[in-house]
Amino acid sequence: MRLLIGVEQETIFDDMNQATVGYEYADDSDDPHIGANPTIRAGTIIYNDVAIGDRFSTGHYALVRELTEIGDDVLVGTKAVIDGRTTVGSSVSLQTGVYVPSDTTIGDHVFVGPHAVLTNDPYPIQADAELVGPTIEDHVSIGANATILPDVTIGAESFVAAGSVVVDDVPPATLAIGAPAEHRPLPEEIPRQNEL
Repeated sequence: MRLLIGVEQETIFDDMNQATVGYEYADDSDDPHIGANPTIRAGTIIYNDVAIGDRFSTGHYALVRELTEIGDDVLVGTKAVIDGRTTVGSSVSLQTGVYVPSDTTIGDHVFVGPHAVLTNDPYPIQADAELVGPTIEDHVSIGANATILPDVTIGAESFVAAGSVVVDDVPPATLAIGAPAEHRPLPEEIPRQNEL
């Protein structure tokens, strides 16, 4: 097991505090690179072929799969999953139990609330289809238990209400609320910029 933090170093975890950094999913995979000052909590698994910026933090039992790129100041909460082949910007908070499928793009200053689910398969098991995850633009907030369907774009500075099911693109600076989500003007009391 190798942990790359700025410079290469060997890291040993005791049985009570074990995390797996550098899970080899293929013989030709490369060690992950993690920037300065990370906090990686017990039970976390980070695959090879992952690039992560500075001040990365996880909760317990977080999972980051292969071919994922993550910026600076990102939190991947307890039992959150990033299923690989995904890009996550800087100053992003993925709270407890968030699911991010492969082929997803998340911008900067994004908050995704507890147990929100992003999806990438329009016809699970029923038909072969191209997997395309959502695109979450900068300064978006997604509430707890929201569901974002495949190939949907959430425009910059938008807010997805808790429990909403987003089936269509959300224009910038818009509130998406309900199931299926309706688009409404963003209330004045909701800030347009996230402070993460």
